[in-house]
Amino acid sequence: MPTYAYACKECGHGFEARQSFDDPALTTCPECGGPLRKVFNSVGVTFKGAGFYRTDSRSSGTSSSSSSGSSSSGSSSSDA
Repeated sequence: MPTYAYACKECGHGFEARQSFDDPALTTCPECGGPLRKVFNSVGVTFKGAGFYRTDSRSSGTSSSSSSGSSSSGSSSSDA
């Protein structure tokens, strides 16, 4: 179950609640009874694998980069 962060618009009380996707959003503050708003936090994302630009453009080996470079340049010119 996901954890959602809420903050009260009246008193500023912040808390987290574990809710199902089907549960309705919380609307009242447990401290003062005021209206709540959802707080959206940033999430760190790491892209791993062979299908991403950083991995594809890295020149780590001569044989793999030369074969990848010729195939990628040929496909990019045909796409344009």
